[in-house]
Amino acid sequence: MKRETLTQPNQTFINFPAERKSYDEIVDLFARGASPAEIIAFSPSNETQARVRELLDRNAADELTEAEAAELECFGEVEHFMQLIKIRAREYLKTKT
Repeated sequence: MKRETLTQPNQTFINFPAERKSYDEIVDLFARGASPAEIIAFSPSNETQARVRELLDRNAADELTEAEAAELECFGEVEHFMQLIKIRAREYLKTKT
């Protein structure tokens, strides 16, 4: 995926593809210094969740294009990454209590 740089810190992601927005949601989470509890509570935006559901439905119907299959794979990788981070955040919280 081609990296696109933001020209302004508050630039919106409306014109970016959904998988890019998914990454940016996570980057924003960490950039603002989220606590372990906030990390555990994180869930993707409604837009991202809707796109994943759409791709999963198209996949189940064997209707995905190659680009959509790659997009779905990207979402899967992001989800796996967040699961690992949430596990570590839970472990961190256990050691702090």
